[in-house]
Amino acid sequence: MARKDHAHPKSRRWLTWLALLLVLGAAVAAAGWYKLFREEPQHFDSVEAYYRYGSIGTEPEEGLPYWVWRVLPDVFPQHLPGDGEDAGYAALGAVWEEGEPTPVGFSLKTIGFPRVGINCAACHTATYRTAADGERRIVPAGPHQTFDPQAYLRFLGDAAADPDFTADTLLAAIREETELSWLDRLLYRFLIIPRTRDGLLEQAERFSWTEDRPRWGPGRIDPFNPVKFHPDLLALDPAEDDTIGNSDIMPLWALDEQEGYALHWDGLNDFITEVVLSGAIGDGARPDSLPVEALGELEAYLRDLAPPPYPFDTRDDQMASRGEVLFEETCASCHGPEGARTGTVIPQSEVGTDRHRLAMWTAEAAERYNAYAEEYPWDFDAFVKTDGYVAKPLTGIWLRAPYLHNGSVPTVEDLLRPAGERPEVFHRGYDVYHPERLGFIHEGEAAERHGFRYDTRQPGNSNVGHEYGTELPAEDRDALVEYLKTL
Repeated sequence: MARKDHAHPKSRRWLTWLALLLVLGAAVAAAGWYKLFREEPQHFDSVEAYYRYGSIGTEPEEGLPYWVWRVLPDVFPQHLPGDGEDAGYAALGAVWEEGEPTPVGFSLKTIGFPRVGINCAACHTATYRTAADGERRIVPAGPHQTFDPQAYLRFLGDAAADPDFTADTLLAAIREETELSWLDRLLYRFLIIPRTRDGLLEQAERFSWTEDRPRWGPGRIDPFNPVKFHPDLLALDPAEDDTIGNSDIMPLWALDEQEGYALHWDGLNDFITEVVLSGAIGDGARPDSLPVEALGELEAYLRDLAPPPYPFDTRDDQMASRGEVLFEETCASCHGPEGARTGTVIPQSEVGTDRHRLAMWTAEAAERYNAYAEEYPWDFDAFVKTDGYVAKPLTGIWLRAPYLHNGSVPTVEDLLRPAGERPEVFHRGYDVYHPERLGFIHEGEAAERHGFRYDTRQPGNSNVGHEYGTELPAEDRDALVEYLKTL
């Protein structure tokens, strides 16, 4: 005899509704994952393209929604520096290649939605022009002359603090650029835009310590105080540390010739791989987002990358030959490929240059960095505290102006003069080159309009020290400049 189903109809309906709710919840969760967290791989035709535009893992933590980021200069031009002659992110010194969705050094990666992050090329891409109306040449791995990272951070913070940073305003501007789906519009209105505003305000607060210290200016950055003071990194207190780490941006080319050398300006690490990985973390990557394999390929690219040769035909080869002899006699022990002190830390008491950057990096900071991410196979072990600055090889020295670790001397010609004869005030960030002086044009109306006023009397900006070769006769100094054009 068949058994009857005694289940109550209301119970069956309840189970049906429960099943539907579970299915709906799963669908909502899947849609949420897809719209907010799915990660799409990037594809590049070459490692150089990856260097310029590839992700180094900064987007999950520090990335900005691309379409919000895209319209910020249009919505908030009043918060950009300058007189409006340069539009958009170009006003901050960013270099934008035609046809690209972002400037060089800004990656575009989809993690749920398109996000923009910083990569190494934002600071380590040189530009130069041979004339004011000439074509801008872009040189991967060179030190950026025009990009101002601090001004970029300030712009983002000022935009977020503006009363017009609202969903209505930004969605209207985004509509001029692209058509979002109805679901994306809802997500931007109620989640992405409010969260972006909060994140930018948090970032501005995190960098508020910079307001009480001298400006970085284009082509410079304080590379380690942000790491020291970040609550998720070394977590030191900026209220108890008034150090100034303002430093000229360094080139990343020809890393192979620096194997085993002390690295960074003050030699705080001598392991190239650690420098590459910690650089990505300093830019905003975190251990679980760090693309270690891709960064290994990037390191291999930078090891072999040669700087561009001196591009002008004004070099006097006969004079350069004489300068080579002078270089061997005067400079090679510290800067030549076989120099006994090349790649070593020269005590600050000897070299005499501004000591603020040296004071910025402490033994405690080195200890904390070595303890960071210990559970990962690539953890750090080589950070140290030193007592001076590194004598660097001079590969591509013609494109590394301004000079000294803080970028306080505009040209090689000025560097070969006693400190008292070097410019006290000049303008940096104008990328038109001055071939005779081996440096960029740093005075005159154009330099003042496009550049940043650098005052060597401010803390951290001193141009004293490194007076090697300054006692040479003028004709010998000129010969030395000619030879340096060949490196």
